Amino acid sequence: MRAKLACLVYQSATRLAQLVRTREVSAREVVEAHLRRIEAVEALNAVVTLVAPEVALEEARRLDDAPRERLPPLAGVPMTIKDSFDTEGVVSAAGTLGRKSFVPKEDATVVARLKAAGAILIAKTATPELTLSLETESLVHGRTSNPWSLDRTSGGSSGGAAALVSAGGTPFDVGTDYGGSIRVPAHSCGTCGLKPTHGRVPRTGHILDDLAGATESFQTAGPIARTVEDLELLLPIIAGPDGRDPHIHPVPLETCDDSIFENLRVAWHVEALARPVDAVCRAVEAAVDVLEAPVVHERKPTVDWDRVQPIWRGLAGADGGKVFADKLLDVGTSRISPAIQWTTTLPSDDTVTDLLQELGRFRRRMLDFMKDYDVIICPVSGDVACLHGTSRDNLAETFAYNYAYNLSGHPSVVVPFYFPEATSMPVGVQVIANRWRDDVALRVARRIEERHPCAGWRPPPLFFFDAP
Repeated sequence: MRAKLACLVYQSATRLAQLVRTREVSAREVVEAHLRRIEAVEALNAVVTLVAPEVALEEARRLDDAPRERLPPLAGVPMTIKDSFDTEGVVSAAGTLGRKSFVPKEDATVVARLKAAGAILIAKTATPELTLSLETESLVHGRTSNPWSLDRTSGGSSGGAAALVSAGGTPFDVGTDYGGSIRVPAHSCGTCGLKPTHGRVPRTGHILDDLAGATESFQTAGPIARTVEDLELLLPIIAGPDGRDPHIHPVPLETCDDSIFENLRVAWHVEALARPVDAVCRAVEAAVDVLEAPVVHERKPTVDWDRVQPIWRGLAGADGGKVFADKLLDVGTSRISPAIQWTTTLPSDDTVTDLLQELGRFRRRMLDFMKDYDVIICPVSGDVACLHGTSRDNLAETFAYNYAYNLSGHPSVVVPFYFPEATSMPVGVQVIANRWRDDVALRVARRIEERHPCAGWRPPPLFFFDAP
Protein backbone atom coordinates (compact mmCIF):
# COMPACT_ATOMS: atom_id res chain seq x y z
CA MET A 1 0.00 0.00 0.00
CA ARG A 2 2.78 2.47 0.94
CA ALA A 3 4.57 1.87 -2.35
CA LYS A 4 1.37 2.48 -4.30
CA LEU A 5 0.65 5.72 -2.41
CA ALA A 6 4.16 7.00 -3.12
CA CYS A 7 3.79 6.12 -6.78
CA LEU A 8 0.47 7.94 -7.10
CA VAL A 9 1.26 11.18 -5.27
CA TYR A 10 4.39 11.77 -7.32
CA GLN A 11 2.67 11.25 -10.68
CA SER A 12 1.80 14.10 -12.99
CA ALA A 13 -1.80 15.03 -13.71
CA THR A 14 -1.30 13.78 -17.27
CA ARG A 15 -0.12 10.38 -16.04
CA LEU A 16 -2.86 10.07 -13.41
CA ALA A 17 -5.53 10.76 -16.01
CA GLN A 18 -4.02 8.02 -18.20
CA LEU A 19 -3.90 5.54 -15.31
CA VAL A 20 -7.56 6.17 -14.45
CA ARG A 21 -8.64 5.99 -18.08
CA THR A 22 -6.92 2.63 -18.63
CA ARG A 23 -8.27 1.34 -15.29
CA GLU A 24 -4.74 0.63 -14.02
CA VAL A 25 -5.84 2.43 -10.87
CA SER A 26 -9.22 3.70 -9.75
CA ALA A 27 -10.09 7.35 -9.28
CA ARG A 28 -10.96 6.46 -5.70
CA GLU A 29 -7.44 5.14 -5.06
CA VAL A 30 -5.94 8.31 -6.51
CA VAL A 31 -8.11 10.59 -4.37
CA GLU A 32 -7.46 8.54 -1.23
CA ALA A 33 -3.70 8.68 -1.83
CA HIS A 34 -3.71 12.46 -2.07
CA LEU A 35 -5.94 12.91 0.97
CA ARG A 36 -3.45 10.82 2.97
CA ARG A 37 -0.56 12.80 1.58
CA ILE A 38 -2.18 16.08 2.64
CA GLU A 39 -2.30 14.72 6.19
CA ALA A 40 1.38 13.73 5.97
CA VAL A 41 2.53 17.23 4.96
CA GLU A 42 0.31 19.11 7.42
CA ALA A 43 3.35 20.90 8.86
CA LEU A 44 3.46 23.09 5.74
CA ASN A 45 0.10 24.68 6.59
CA ALA A 46 -0.56 24.79 2.85
CA VAL A 47 -4.16 23.52 3.02
CA VAL A 48 -6.76 25.80 4.60
CA THR A 49 -9.96 23.86 3.87
CA LEU A 50 -10.48 20.20 3.05
CA VAL A 51 -13.43 19.20 0.93
CA ALA A 52 -15.52 16.62 2.79
CA PRO A 53 -13.77 13.32 1.92
CA GLU A 54 -17.05 11.55 1.29
CA VAL A 55 -17.93 14.14 -1.36
CA ALA A 56 -14.62 13.76 -3.19
CA LEU A 57 -14.70 9.97 -2.93
CA GLU A 58 -18.27 9.80 -4.22
CA GLU A 59 -17.26 11.84 -7.26
CA ALA A 60 -14.35 9.44 -7.78
CA ARG A 61 -16.70 6.44 -7.54
CA ARG A 62 -18.99 7.98 -10.15
CA LEU A 63 -16.07 8.33 -12.55
CA ASP A 64 -14.92 4.79 -11.86
CA ASP A 65 -18.38 3.55 -12.86
CA ALA A 66 -18.52 5.61 -16.06
CA PRO A 67 -17.67 4.05 -19.46
CA ARG A 68 -14.05 4.65 -20.39
CA GLU A 69 -14.97 6.24 -23.72
CA ARG A 70 -17.02 8.90 -21.93
CA LEU A 71 -14.37 9.96 -19.45
CA PRO A 72 -13.33 13.64 -19.72
CA PRO A 73 -9.62 14.56 -20.00
CA LEU A 74 -8.96 15.03 -16.28
CA ALA A 75 -11.21 12.23 -15.06
CA GLY A 76 -10.22 11.15 -11.56
CA VAL A 77 -7.38 13.67 -11.17
CA PRO A 78 -7.45 15.41 -7.77
CA MET A 79 -6.98 19.15 -7.69
CA THR A 80 -6.62 21.90 -5.14
CA ILE A 81 -7.50 25.53 -5.74
CA LYS A 82 -6.06 28.73 -4.30
CA ASP A 83 -8.46 30.01 -1.65
CA SER A 84 -8.92 33.32 -3.44
CA PHE A 85 -11.17 31.52 -5.96
CA ASP A 86 -14.82 30.79 -5.17
CA THR A 87 -15.73 27.14 -4.80
CA GLU A 88 -19.38 26.17 -4.54
CA GLY A 89 -20.25 24.85 -1.09
CA VAL A 90 -16.67 25.12 0.19
CA VAL A 91 -15.38 27.97 2.36
CA SER A 92 -13.46 30.52 0.31
CA ALA A 93 -11.90 32.99 2.75
CA ALA A 94 -9.27 34.62 0.49
CA GLY A 95 -7.17 35.08 3.62
CA THR A 96 -9.36 37.84 5.05
CA LEU A 97 -11.25 37.74 8.35
CA GLY A 98 -14.48 39.05 6.84
CA ARG A 99 -14.77 35.92 4.69
CA LYS A 100 -13.48 33.29 7.10
CA SER A 101 -16.86 31.53 6.99
CA PHE A 102 -17.96 32.58 3.49
CA VAL A 103 -19.37 29.73 1.41
CA PRO A 104 -19.93 30.65 -2.28
CA LYS A 105 -23.02 29.51 -4.14
CA GLU A 106 -21.17 28.93 -7.39
CA ASP A 107 -17.71 28.08 -8.66
CA ALA A 108 -15.27 30.50 -10.18
CA THR A 109 -15.02 29.99 -13.95
CA VAL A 110 -11.67 28.17 -13.81
CA VAL A 111 -12.99 25.83 -11.10
CA ALA A 112 -16.15 25.03 -13.05
CA ARG A 113 -14.13 24.31 -16.20
CA LEU A 114 -11.74 21.98 -14.39
CA LYS A 115 -14.62 20.12 -12.74
CA ALA A 116 -16.31 19.74 -16.12
CA ALA A 117 -13.06 18.22 -17.37
CA GLY A 118 -13.26 15.57 -14.64
CA ALA A 119 -10.92 16.99 -11.98
CA ILE A 120 -11.98 16.35 -8.37
CA LEU A 121 -11.61 19.20 -5.88
CA ILE A 122 -10.08 17.92 -2.62
CA ALA A 123 -8.89 21.09 -0.86
CA LYS A 124 -8.31 24.85 -0.90
CA THR A 125 -4.78 26.21 -0.52
CA ALA A 126 -3.46 29.15 1.47
CA THR A 127 -3.18 32.71 0.22
CA PRO A 128 -2.30 35.95 1.99
CA GLU A 129 -5.11 38.45 2.47
CA LEU A 130 -6.69 39.36 -0.89
CA THR A 131 -3.54 37.82 -2.51
CA LEU A 132 -1.66 41.04 -1.77
CA SER A 133 1.59 39.86 -0.23
CA LEU A 134 4.89 38.35 -1.34
CA GLU A 135 4.67 35.77 1.45
CA THR A 136 1.76 33.45 2.22
CA GLU A 137 0.54 34.38 5.68
CA SER A 138 -2.80 35.66 6.93
CA LEU A 139 -4.70 36.42 10.13
CA VAL A 140 -7.16 33.70 9.14
CA HIS A 141 -4.85 30.77 8.48
CA GLY A 142 -1.39 31.69 9.70
CA ARG A 143 1.88 31.10 7.84
CA THR A 144 2.65 28.62 5.05
CA SER A 145 6.17 27.19 4.99
CA ASN A 146 8.42 25.99 2.21
CA PRO A 147 8.64 22.19 1.75
CA TRP A 148 12.38 22.48 1.15
CA SER A 149 13.02 24.39 4.39
CA LEU A 150 10.35 25.15 6.97
CA ASP A 151 12.09 28.36 8.07
CA ARG A 152 11.68 29.80 4.57
CA THR A 153 8.72 31.28 2.78
CA SER A 154 6.84 29.40 0.07
CA GLY A 155 6.45 32.72 -1.74
CA GLY A 156 3.30 34.69 -2.35
CA SER A 157 0.60 34.87 -3.09
CA SER A 158 0.05 31.32 -4.46
CA GLY A 159 2.37 29.92 -1.80
CA GLY A 160 -0.05 27.31 -0.50
CA ALA A 161 -0.54 25.99 -4.01
CA ALA A 162 3.16 25.71 -4.85
CA ALA A 163 4.09 24.20 -1.48
CA LEU A 164 1.44 21.48 -1.74
CA VAL A 165 2.18 20.67 -5.39
CA SER A 166 5.88 20.40 -4.60
CA ALA A 167 5.28 18.07 -1.64
CA GLY A 168 2.97 15.73 -3.58
CA GLY A 169 -0.29 16.75 -1.90
CA THR A 170 -1.90 17.60 -5.22
CA PRO A 171 -0.87 17.17 -8.86
CA PHE A 172 -1.89 20.73 -9.71
CA ASP A 173 -3.46 23.93 -8.45
CA VAL A 174 -4.59 27.20 -10.01
CA GLY A 175 -3.14 30.47 -8.78
CA THR A 176 -3.15 34.11 -9.80
CA ASP A 177 -0.32 36.46 -10.67
CA TYR A 178 -0.60 40.21 -10.01
CA GLY A 179 3.10 40.87 -9.36
CA GLY A 180 4.77 37.45 -9.47
CA SER A 181 2.24 35.45 -7.44
CA ILE A 182 2.48 32.31 -9.60
CA ARG A 183 6.12 32.59 -10.61
CA VAL A 184 7.69 33.44 -7.24
CA PRO A 185 6.04 30.50 -5.38
CA ALA A 186 7.00 28.17 -8.25
CA HIS A 187 10.60 29.41 -8.00
CA SER A 188 10.57 29.17 -4.20
CA CYS A 189 9.16 25.64 -3.99
CA GLY A 190 10.66 24.06 -7.11
CA THR A 191 7.55 23.63 -9.25
CA CYS A 192 6.51 24.65 -12.75
CA GLY A 193 4.10 27.54 -13.19
CA LEU A 194 2.42 29.41 -16.02
CA LYS A 195 1.46 33.06 -16.07
CA PRO A 196 -0.58 33.13 -19.29
CA THR A 197 -0.88 36.08 -21.63
CA HIS A 198 -3.05 38.70 -20.01
CA GLY A 199 -6.59 38.37 -21.36
CA ARG A 200 -6.32 34.61 -21.79
CA VAL A 201 -7.93 33.12 -18.62
CA PRO A 202 -11.11 34.47 -16.94
CA ARG A 203 -10.90 35.64 -13.34
CA THR A 204 -14.64 35.51 -12.70
CA GLY A 205 -15.15 34.36 -9.13
CA HIS A 206 -11.75 35.51 -7.92
CA ILE A 207 -11.53 37.83 -4.91
CA LEU A 208 -10.00 40.55 -7.11
CA ASP A 209 -12.03 39.91 -10.26
CA ASP A 210 -13.23 43.52 -10.31
CA LEU A 211 -9.91 45.35 -10.54
CA ALA A 212 -10.27 48.37 -12.78
CA GLY A 213 -8.11 50.56 -14.95
CA ALA A 214 -4.49 49.77 -15.73
CA THR A 215 -4.00 47.44 -12.76
CA GLU A 216 -6.65 45.08 -14.12
CA SER A 217 -4.19 44.28 -16.89
CA PHE A 218 -1.50 43.25 -14.42
CA GLN A 219 -3.39 40.19 -13.15
CA THR A 220 -4.00 36.79 -14.67
CA ALA A 221 -4.79 33.26 -13.51
CA GLY A 222 -2.76 30.18 -14.35
CA PRO A 223 -1.77 26.66 -13.29
CA ILE A 224 0.98 25.42 -10.99
CA ALA A 225 2.11 21.82 -11.51
CA ARG A 226 5.17 19.58 -11.36
CA THR A 227 5.69 19.27 -15.11
CA VAL A 228 5.44 21.57 -18.10
CA GLU A 229 3.41 18.85 -19.82
CA ASP A 230 0.71 19.38 -17.19
CA LEU A 231 0.69 23.13 -17.81
CA GLU A 232 0.14 22.35 -21.50
CA LEU A 233 -2.72 20.04 -20.56
CA LEU A 234 -4.42 22.54 -18.25
CA LEU A 235 -4.20 25.79 -20.19
CA PRO A 236 -6.72 24.90 -22.96
CA ILE A 237 -9.19 23.77 -20.29
CA ILE A 238 -9.21 27.03 -18.34
CA ALA A 239 -8.60 29.50 -21.20
CA GLY A 240 -11.11 31.46 -23.26
CA PRO A 241 -13.93 33.98 -22.71
CA ASP A 242 -16.69 33.09 -20.28
CA GLY A 243 -19.04 35.94 -21.18
CA ARG A 244 -18.56 37.47 -17.73
CA ASP A 245 -14.99 38.69 -17.43
CA PRO A 246 -14.99 41.65 -19.85
CA HIS A 247 -11.22 41.68 -20.18
CA ILE A 248 -10.78 38.24 -21.76
CA HIS A 249 -10.16 38.15 -25.50
CA PRO A 250 -11.32 35.47 -27.96
CA VAL A 251 -7.81 34.79 -29.22
CA PRO A 252 -7.43 31.09 -30.13
CA LEU A 253 -4.64 29.12 -28.53
CA GLU A 254 -1.94 28.51 -31.11
CA THR A 255 0.11 25.34 -31.25
CA CYS A 256 3.68 24.75 -32.30
CA ASP A 257 5.95 21.74 -32.66
CA ASP A 258 9.66 21.12 -32.42
CA SER A 259 10.27 22.80 -35.76
CA ILE A 260 10.39 26.10 -33.86
CA PHE A 261 13.84 25.13 -32.58
CA GLU A 262 15.28 25.23 -36.09
CA ASN A 263 15.10 29.04 -36.12
CA LEU A 264 14.64 29.85 -32.43
CA ARG A 265 15.79 33.34 -31.42
CA VAL A 266 16.72 33.66 -27.75
CA ALA A 267 17.51 36.72 -25.68
CA TRP A 268 18.74 36.12 -22.16
CA HIS A 269 19.91 38.04 -19.15
CA VAL A 270 20.62 37.45 -15.49
CA GLU A 271 20.65 41.02 -14.22
CA ALA A 272 17.70 43.35 -13.92
CA LEU A 273 18.89 45.80 -11.27
CA ALA A 274 21.60 43.68 -9.62
CA ARG A 275 23.41 40.42 -10.24
CA PRO A 276 21.64 37.36 -8.78
CA VAL A 277 23.24 34.67 -6.63
CA ASP A 278 25.37 32.03 -8.35
CA ALA A 279 22.71 29.30 -8.48
CA VAL A 280 20.27 31.61 -10.27
CA CYS A 281 22.88 32.66 -12.84
CA ARG A 282 23.83 29.03 -13.42
CA ALA A 283 20.21 28.05 -13.98
CA VAL A 284 19.62 30.75 -16.60
CA GLU A 285 22.85 29.93 -18.42
CA ALA A 286 22.09 26.20 -18.31
CA ALA A 287 18.63 26.78 -19.75
CA VAL A 288 20.07 28.81 -22.61
CA ASP A 289 22.86 26.33 -23.36
CA VAL A 290 20.60 23.28 -23.51
CA LEU A 291 18.38 24.89 -26.14
CA GLU A 292 21.26 25.13 -28.65
CA ALA A 293 19.33 27.84 -30.48
CA PRO A 294 20.77 29.27 -33.72
CA VAL A 295 20.29 32.86 -32.47
CA VAL A 296 21.32 33.59 -28.88
CA HIS A 297 22.03 37.07 -27.57
CA GLU A 298 22.85 38.06 -24.01
CA ARG A 299 20.53 41.03 -23.99
CA LYS A 300 17.72 42.27 -21.78
CA PRO A 301 14.68 44.26 -22.92
CA THR A 302 15.49 47.89 -23.58
CA VAL A 303 13.18 49.30 -20.92
CA ASP A 304 13.99 51.43 -17.91
CA TRP A 305 14.34 48.73 -15.26
CA ASP A 306 14.62 51.31 -12.49
CA ARG A 307 11.06 52.38 -13.30
CA VAL A 308 9.43 48.93 -13.31
CA GLN A 309 8.52 48.91 -9.63
CA PRO A 310 7.51 52.62 -9.44
CA ILE A 311 5.13 52.19 -12.39
CA TRP A 312 3.56 49.04 -10.92
CA ARG A 313 3.23 50.44 -7.41
CA GLY A 314 2.21 53.89 -8.57
CA LEU A 315 -0.69 52.56 -10.62
CA ALA A 316 -1.65 49.94 -8.03
CA GLY A 317 -2.00 52.73 -5.48
CA ALA A 318 -3.17 55.53 -7.73
CA ASP A 319 -6.50 55.66 -5.91
CA GLY A 320 -4.85 55.65 -2.50
CA GLY A 321 -5.73 52.00 -2.01
CA LYS A 322 -9.47 52.65 -2.30
CA VAL A 323 -10.13 49.57 -4.43
CA PHE A 324 -8.63 47.35 -1.73
CA ALA A 325 -10.24 49.25 1.13
CA ASP A 326 -13.62 48.95 -0.57
CA LYS A 327 -13.14 45.22 -1.03
CA LEU A 328 -12.31 44.76 2.65
CA LEU A 329 -15.35 46.82 3.60
CA ASP A 330 -17.58 44.79 1.29
CA VAL A 331 -16.55 41.50 2.89
CA GLY A 332 -16.73 42.84 6.44
CA THR A 333 -13.03 42.87 7.31
CA SER A 334 -12.19 45.49 9.93
CA ARG A 335 -8.75 44.18 11.01
CA ILE A 336 -6.29 43.65 8.19
CA SER A 337 -3.05 41.74 8.01
CA PRO A 338 0.15 43.76 8.56
CA ALA A 339 1.38 42.28 5.29
CA ILE A 340 -1.10 44.35 3.27
CA GLN A 341 -0.70 47.68 5.09
CA TRP A 342 1.16 48.80 1.97
CA THR A 343 -2.16 49.05 0.11
CA THR A 344 -3.08 52.14 2.12
CA THR A 345 0.34 53.82 1.89
CA LEU A 346 1.33 54.02 -1.74
CA PRO A 347 2.55 57.57 -2.29
CA SER A 348 3.78 58.47 -5.75
CA ASP A 349 5.55 61.51 -7.12
CA ASP A 350 3.90 60.87 -10.48
CA THR A 351 0.42 61.75 -11.64
CA VAL A 352 -1.83 59.00 -12.95
CA THR A 353 -1.55 60.48 -16.44
CA ASP A 354 2.24 60.42 -16.24
CA LEU A 355 2.21 56.80 -15.08
CA LEU A 356 -0.22 55.69 -17.79
CA GLN A 357 1.89 57.36 -20.46
CA GLU A 358 5.00 55.71 -19.05
CA LEU A 359 3.21 52.34 -19.01
CA GLY A 360 2.32 52.79 -22.67
CA ARG A 361 5.93 53.59 -23.57
CA PHE A 362 7.12 50.59 -21.53
CA ARG A 363 4.80 48.26 -23.41
CA ARG A 364 5.80 49.61 -26.81
CA ARG A 365 9.49 49.14 -25.99
CA MET A 366 8.86 45.59 -24.85
CA LEU A 367 6.91 44.80 -28.03
CA ASP A 368 9.66 46.35 -30.17
CA PHE A 369 12.29 44.28 -28.39
CA MET A 370 10.33 41.06 -28.86
CA LYS A 371 10.13 41.57 -32.64
CA ASP A 372 13.66 40.18 -32.79
CA TYR A 373 13.17 37.25 -30.41
CA ASP A 374 10.90 34.31 -29.80
CA VAL A 375 11.71 33.97 -26.11
CA ILE A 376 13.49 35.70 -23.27
CA ILE A 377 15.22 33.53 -20.66
CA CYS A 378 15.77 35.22 -17.29
CA PRO A 379 15.50 34.65 -13.53
CA VAL A 380 12.31 34.67 -11.51
CA SER A 381 14.16 36.12 -8.54
CA GLY A 382 17.67 37.15 -7.69
CA ASP A 383 17.92 34.72 -4.79
CA VAL A 384 16.44 31.51 -3.40
CA ALA A 385 13.33 31.57 -1.21
CA CYS A 386 13.98 33.93 1.69
CA LEU A 387 13.51 33.41 5.41
CA HIS A 388 10.03 34.11 6.71
CA GLY A 389 9.37 37.82 7.10
CA THR A 390 12.24 39.09 4.95
CA SER A 391 10.81 39.17 1.42
CA ARG A 392 10.58 42.97 1.34
CA ASP A 393 14.26 43.50 2.13
CA ASN A 394 15.31 43.44 -1.55
CA LEU A 395 11.95 44.07 -3.13
CA ALA A 396 12.92 46.25 -6.07
CA GLU A 397 15.75 44.13 -7.47
CA THR A 398 14.08 40.80 -6.77
CA PHE A 399 10.68 41.58 -8.21
CA ALA A 400 11.74 43.65 -11.21
CA TYR A 401 11.88 40.35 -13.13
CA ASN A 402 8.21 39.74 -12.33
CA TYR A 403 6.59 43.16 -12.35
CA ALA A 404 8.05 43.79 -15.81
CA TYR A 405 5.94 41.04 -17.37
CA ASN A 406 2.85 41.96 -15.39
CA LEU A 407 3.18 45.42 -16.90
CA SER A 408 3.67 44.05 -20.41
CA GLY A 409 1.20 41.13 -20.24
CA HIS A 410 3.58 38.59 -21.84
CA PRO A 411 3.21 34.88 -20.98
CA SER A 412 5.84 33.31 -18.77
CA VAL A 413 6.59 29.70 -17.83
CA VAL A 414 8.73 28.81 -14.81
CA VAL A 415 11.07 25.81 -15.00
CA PRO A 416 12.70 24.69 -11.73
CA PHE A 417 16.41 23.89 -11.42
CA TYR A 418 18.39 22.40 -8.58
CA PHE A 419 22.16 22.66 -8.08
CA PRO A 420 22.87 20.92 -4.75
CA GLU A 421 26.52 21.93 -4.76
CA ALA A 422 25.49 25.61 -4.89
CA THR A 423 22.38 25.75 -2.67
CA SER A 424 20.02 23.49 -0.79
CA MET A 425 17.05 25.28 -2.38
CA PRO A 426 15.53 25.11 -5.89
CA VAL A 427 15.59 28.08 -8.24
CA GLY A 428 13.31 28.97 -11.12
CA VAL A 429 13.97 30.22 -14.63
CA GLN A 430 11.43 32.19 -16.64
CA VAL A 431 10.72 31.51 -20.31
CA ILE A 432 8.88 34.52 -21.70
CA ALA A 433 7.32 34.54 -25.18
CA ASN A 434 5.52 37.06 -27.34
CA ARG A 435 1.97 37.96 -26.36
CA TRP A 436 -0.54 35.20 -27.23
CA ARG A 437 2.30 32.75 -27.91
CA ASP A 438 1.87 30.81 -24.67
CA ASP A 439 2.49 27.71 -26.79
CA VAL A 440 6.01 28.84 -27.65
CA ALA A 441 6.87 29.56 -24.01
CA LEU A 442 5.54 26.15 -23.02
CA ARG A 443 7.33 24.26 -25.80
CA VAL A 444 10.67 25.91 -25.02
CA ALA A 445 10.21 25.37 -21.28
CA ARG A 446 9.44 21.71 -21.84
CA ARG A 447 12.60 21.19 -23.86
CA ILE A 448 14.67 22.77 -21.09
CA GLU A 449 12.94 20.60 -18.50
CA GLU A 450 13.45 17.41 -20.48
CA ARG A 451 17.03 17.95 -21.64
CA HIS A 452 18.92 19.40 -18.71
CA PRO A 453 19.74 16.97 -15.88
CA CYS A 454 19.40 19.66 -13.22
CA ALA A 455 16.02 20.91 -14.51
CA GLY A 456 12.57 19.80 -13.46
CA TRP A 457 10.71 19.07 -10.23
CA ARG A 458 12.15 16.72 -7.66
CA PRO A 459 10.71 15.70 -4.26
CA PRO A 460 11.70 18.10 -1.49
CA PRO A 461 13.94 16.20 0.96
CA LEU A 462 12.00 17.27 4.07
CA PHE A 463 8.89 15.47 2.81
CA PHE A 464 10.42 12.75 0.68
CA PHE A 465 8.00 9.81 0.38
CA ASP A 466 10.37 6.84 0.44
CA ALA A 467 8.39 3.76 -0.49
CA PRO A 468 9.88 0.44 0.60
